Amino acid sequence: MEGPYVDFMKTQFQKRILLSGPFTPEPPSGVLDEKWTNFLAQHPPKSVVFCSFGSETFLQDDQLKELATGLELMGLPFILVLNFPGGVEAQAELNRVLPKGFTEAIKGRGVVHTGWVQQQLILAHQSVGCYVCHSGFSSVVEALMNDCQLVLLPFKGDQFLNSKLVAGDLKAAVEVRRRDEDGYFSREDIKEAVQTVMVDVDKEPGMSIRENHMKWKEFLLNAELQGQFISDLVEEMKAMLLGV
Repeated sequence: MEGPYVDFMKTQFQKRILLSGPFTPEPPSGVLDEKWTNFLAQHPPKSVVFCSFGSETFLQDDQLKELATGLELMGLPFILVLNFPGGVEAQAELNRVLPKGFTEAIKGRGVVHTGWVQQQLILAHQSVGCYVCHSGFSSVVEALMNDCQLVLLPFKGDQFLNSKLVAGDLKAAVEVRRRDEDGYFSREDIKEAVQTVMVDVDKEPGMSIRENHMKWKEFLLNAELQGQFISDLVEEMKAMLLGV
């Protein structure tokens, strides 16, 4: 996946680079909680937007409001998972930061949740068509292995590099547009990004993104190819030991 980057590093450092993956997660086991199966069963295939940023990425109040409002404006069913730093009462914080009247406005169409969710099982559900996430590499791979399209909203660290790779180079996702000066995004930016992969699927760039997503899905699900990565790593290590 990172071929050009690896080639560049080899030329810059004149060293061997040992590649061991990417490793793909095992298919999820267990059964999806009734809360989620009941909600997802109400909606057609590939129609639900799942939005989650993991357990260590937290949004500022104003950005959280823009995100929530952007999802509401889409008119599509959605699951929004929001977590907060330790030491705060999560449900009370959720009630405080959501736009006034938001919960009533989305009743029957949206669910807002705080806490852990069965992410892999949700992503694999036939009703889920889009995943809005923070560009954590594991989350990105889990989405690429399924049919849900990716909308990336990186916040820190390697998330920006992951988004550059998947949305910018592989063109298998769309990144939410931000202001250059401060990284701010608006509700319209959220709406536009989701619309690209969920509504405007018969025109560019939505068509190409879907095609590229399918290509990388096939790559990640190719068990023979995944096994070859390990074999190649072993051979590279042998060559190093033998001074070849």
